Amino acid sequence: MNKYQIYLLFFISLFFTSCIPTKELIYLQDDGKKNNEQTVDQVNSKPYRLQVADIININIKAIDPELVKIFNASDSGSASANEMSNYYNAYVIDDHGNIRFPVLGEINILGYTLEEVRIKIEERLMNEYFKKEAGVFVTVKLAGFRFTVNGEVAQKGSKVIFQDKVNIMEAIANSGDIEITGDRKDVKVIRRTPNGNQTYSIDLTSSNAVNSPVFNLQPNDYIYVKPLRQKTWGTGKTGLESMTTIITFLSLVTTTFLLLK
Repeated sequence: MNKYQIYLLFFISLFFTSCIPTKELIYLQDDGKKNNEQTVDQVNSKPYRLQVADIININIKAIDPELVKIFNASDSGSASANEMSNYYNAYVIDDHGNIRFPVLGEINILGYTLEEVRIKIEERLMNEYFKKEAGVFVTVKLAGFRFTVNGEVAQKGSKVIFQDKVNIMEAIANSGDIEITGDRKDVKVIRRTPNGNQTYSIDLTSSNAVNSPVFNLQPNDYIYVKPLRQKTWGTGKTGLESMTTIITFLSLVTTTFLLLK
C-alpha cells in the first residue's frame, strides 16, 4: 500500500468519524430491553422538601375576605404572575429555615413539603384566631419552578416555569433544545441537597432515562450539556461540513507544498 492510499484511507476515516450519527441525536430510544417499562423509582415521586433560599407564595382566603386581609402580606391573588412580583411579594426562606409571616411571626419550614407548610399554617390560624365557620382556606405554592441550563443548548441561563412539576425534557425544550454538537448521552444534573451538591448523569437517548432520579427535576437543579468530540475536533457536524473542511485542508497542504517546491 503506497502513501497515497494511506492518505486516502486516513481522510475517509476522518470523514466518517467527524460526522455526528443520527442515533446520537434522537431522544428516548427503545433499546429493545424489557426493563424499559419498569416502574419509575419511588425517589422520582417523592414531594420536594423546602430548602434555604427557596421562594414560596402563601395565600389565605375566607368567607369574609376582610377577616384574613391582615394575614396576607400582599394581594397575591391579583399580582401578575411574573418573576419580579414573586420576588417582592413572596416569602424567602432564610439561612435558619424561617419565613416571617404576618401576625404569626417567624415560622420554621426548612425540610417541609408544601402540603406540610399548608397544614402547619392552617392549624395555627384555626387554633389561635378563627373558628371552623370562618371557612379559612390556605394555599402554598413555589413561586415558580426555577432551574438553570448551560452548555450546548440554544438558550442558556436560568428559567422559571409556573407549574408544580417539570421533567428534564421540558427543561431542555424550554431552553431551545440541545444543539447538534451537544452530548445527549451524558447530560449532567447538579442538585442541591441538605448534605451538599450531588452530580448525576442521565442518557437522554435511552428510554430508560425516565427511570433516572433526575428525570423529574427539583427546583434549583443545574443542567449542563457538554459538547461532543466532533465540536472539539472542528471538522464539522455533518458529512458536507466535514468534506468541506477536508478539502480546505488539502488545498492548503497542496498550495504550501507547491510554494516550497
